[in-house]
Amino acid sequence: MHDRIGIGIIGTGKHGSRYANHIVEDFATRFRLTAISRRSPEAQDQAERWHATLYSDWRDLISSHEVDAVICAVTPNLNPDIARFCAEHGKPLLIEKPLATDVSSAGQIVDFFNRASVPLTVAQTLRYNSVVRGLKKHLPAMGRLFSLSATHRLEPSTMSWLEQPEIAGGGVIFHTAVHLFDTLRFITGAEVVKIRGAARQIYNQGLEDMLVAEVVLSNGSLGIIDTSKVGPARAGRYEFVCEHGQLQGDQIHGILQKIEGACIMPLSVTPPAPTILPLLEEWYGFLKGKGNNPIPGEEGLAAVKICHACRQSIKSGEWVDVEDL
Repeated sequence: MHDRIGIGIIGTGKHGSRYANHIVEDFATRFRLTAISRRSPEAQDQAERWHATLYSDWRDLISSHEVDAVICAVTPNLNPDIARFCAEHGKPLLIEKPLATDVSSAGQIVDFFNRASVPLTVAQTLRYNSVVRGLKKHLPAMGRLFSLSATHRLEPSTMSWLEQPEIAGGGVIFHTAVHLFDTLRFITGAEVVKIRGAARQIYNQGLEDMLVAEVVLSNGSLGIIDTSKVGPARAGRYEFVCEHGQLQGDQIHGILQKIEGACIMPLSVTPPAPTILPLLEEWYGFLKGKGNNPIPGEEGLAAVKICHACRQSIKSGEWVDVEDL
């Protein structure tokens, strides 16, 4: 690689453009945005603004000698083909979640990169939220974990592709709950081993936009997951009921607290900030051989397994063992 790593971004819509702007404005001494690929008419203006080459075919972007590593922020139905092509061409890939919308495809993606010995990083960026990190830091001192609840609620989606099963692959299970499943693994260090869920379609005519699920973790604790895109409000709340009290926080509103008896004690936490920045910081160090892979592909696969098990449970109405997949 050059002194600056040449980056190609596939998909520079709402989320992909965030990566592009951070690279151009915040990482100009470490990354070079050399290429983008997007089907929208806006792509030409973006390419000119960022001084990047525009490719109509993402395969040409990956093949370019000016591209050292790839960021993929497209609809998840395209992830397997893009990932395979990157692995075959030896290009490190930072891919947006979900890694895939079924466990077989996600496993194949991880296998592509492992067989090719090419780095794969999954952008489970909620791990960099300050409240989430605070919960992870304080949880061990709370003693044994008995139960937990995690909620992630967003406004109804206005993106039409999220109502198309052939493109989105799933509703809030794969596009919202995937955050919660990964974050719970990150905070607790435990695995989700069993799940039973129920879902509804309120406004989304094609896919579920509301999910409530029960989970059992490998440490024996029980949990409730509640995620939806049906109400006109945002929240990202976690509650951990522990031996020495309750630890709770809201990752959207910057709240971190400990409860003992009837006393609520605020815990110090920095205000929530863009999570792509620290991910790119660690990814750069990893690509330069100065740190570990921030979020390896196997982590993305683990989250997809839980999502897949959740979907199976909704169909059967029964508990599903995640590791049986």
